[in-house]
Amino acid sequence: MVAEKTGRVVWHDLFSDDPELSKTFYGRMAGWRFLTEHATDFAWGGGAQDFVLALSEGEAGAGIIARPPIGVTGWLPYVEVTDVDAAAGQATELGGTVARPPFEVPGVGRNCLLRDPRGAYVGISLSRHAYPVPRAQFGVERYLADPADFPTTFYRNLFGWDVGPAEKGSTASRVITRSDDLVALLEAEAAAADPCWVPCIRVAHPAEALAAIRVLKGTVFGPNPPGSNEDAVLVRDATGALICVVAR
Repeated sequence: MVAEKTGRVVWHDLFSDDPELSKTFYGRMAGWRFLTEHATDFAWGGGAQDFVLALSEGEAGAGIIARPPIGVTGWLPYVEVTDVDAAAGQATELGGTVARPPFEVPGVGRNCLLRDPRGAYVGISLSRHAYPVPRAQFGVERYLADPADFPTTFYRNLFGWDVGPAEKGSTASRVITRSDDLVALLEAEAAAADPCWVPCIRVAHPAEALAAIRVLKGTVFGPNPPGSNEDAVLVRDATGALICVVAR
């Protein structure tokens, strides 16, 4: 299972200033259910705390967490690696920084928080659980930045990723692959002030999801609902976090 996950996005955390509002938003927009678990020594803040798992289509692929003191906010993807500590050291050699050194998450695995050479946050993880890659809950990740600014060497050496040709002939979208498997898309997007990773959340009924987003005080940047698994609409949720909405 670990070999199948290596180099893939295996988890997401949403660091929210208002976790209850986030639960309401994603519950209505994406139909997610939530499970509250209790940690005796919570990884993001320490001590005994509750944390929220987001469930969809039989998958548990995300957590919602009150924004920690480290200051990161919005969505954070985690990419599976075979050795978190070694990958953290390699990241600094490749021009990235360690925003939080490797740490244990009891019952889950070992994680670390990085910033790539352009400043985008990305987590790395060595899983010690049986959850698969959450493909029903999440679509292909987006990296929003000028394509010329993508730190290709950093991601190639760290995760085995390569930047391929433009997606469907578009000059604003490039494919990011690992062993010829699509793992992410690189897209130019003015809505993101700085380079960042953005999750694509799968929904069963895109038009209804976008209508719910507007009611819930989110912002929809695309004019139309996605029409296939390859189309996505950029959105800010009710707390300001960027996401894409994609048809299931």
